[in-house]
Amino acid sequence: MPNFKSNFSPTIPFRNCHFNTMYRALFMNDTVTYNRKRVLTWDDDFVDLDFSTIGSKTLVLLIHGLEGSSESKYIIANTNHLNKKGMDVVCFNLRGCSGEDNWILQTYHSGKTEDLDFVVNHLIKNYDYENIIIVGFSLGGNLTLKYLGEKSKKISSKIKGAIAVSVPIDIATAETEMEKLKNKLYMKVFFKTMKNKILEKSYKFPEYKLDKDKLFKATKFKHLEHLYTAPVFGFESPEDYWEKASSKPYLSKIKKPTLLINAKDDSFLSKECYPFEIADKSEYFFLETPKYGGHCGFMSSFKQQENNWLELRVERFIKENIQIEMT
Repeated sequence: MPNFKSNFSPTIPFRNCHFNTMYRALFMNDTVTYNRKRVLTWDDDFVDLDFSTIGSKTLVLLIHGLEGSSESKYIIANTNHLNKKGMDVVCFNLRGCSGEDNWILQTYHSGKTEDLDFVVNHLIKNYDYENIIIVGFSLGGNLTLKYLGEKSKKISSKIKGAIAVSVPIDIATAETEMEKLKNKLYMKVFFKTMKNKILEKSYKFPEYKLDKDKLFKATKFKHLEHLYTAPVFGFESPEDYWEKASSKPYLSKIKKPTLLINAKDDSFLSKECYPFEIADKSEYFFLETPKYGGHCGFMSSFKQQENNWLELRVERFIKENIQIEMT
């Protein structure tokens, strides 16, 4: 499919990628009341699903990014918008992200699509929805794209399509980008919660031999992947994890209408995260690369009523390309 030309045109302050990235998180004050359902998993653990429903036959499954949750501002904004447009929403809190630590040593990672597959199958089995659409943000977007590619030959007919936003589809090069000075503040925020979670796991599971000194000194994602992700999830190394967890190799296999929105000024993303050629050759995979938007930002101005470009873009893709009616 041709790459979409974007109509996102923010006012001058919002053309700064960092301003746009942080504005949504710091100044958008939308709220939502969820109905939480805890689902027990096959491996003696649980996931928390937060529902916001209006009685629709269509369900949108939202997946947050790294260290996010159903309370992330972009999740809340899309939940409210989709409800207003006549769709039910469920927010999938990745393991350890719902406000309560999960019960086992393993939490989540960028390529852990078995959890997404479990949630999708649970929704299909236990709820009477005619249509399910997946919308993932950042890490959740990588899960979304990888899942659609992996399952392309046997995915349920109830899964009608997907949208992924601000996605590091090539993890190795995106991590190199994240290590640059421009992202130092974001890394500090991520590492504060990630290190605390890993440390807590080491206390709960003494058999997990954590080198606490190396944890405290860690400054790169690779350091945490060496200490936790690789050994806990069975990867040979961080490099093995990057290769196996990245969604980019799966994009050409996608067989459901799927849109990737990656802003060109996203400071988290490398040039390898803009798969123009793959989109050009695919019948199902669409790419849109607005000049501005930051990371999961896409704020337009200081007027709150004008700050819904992303929500409207998700709505329009569902209407026009996934072809599901909205009110």
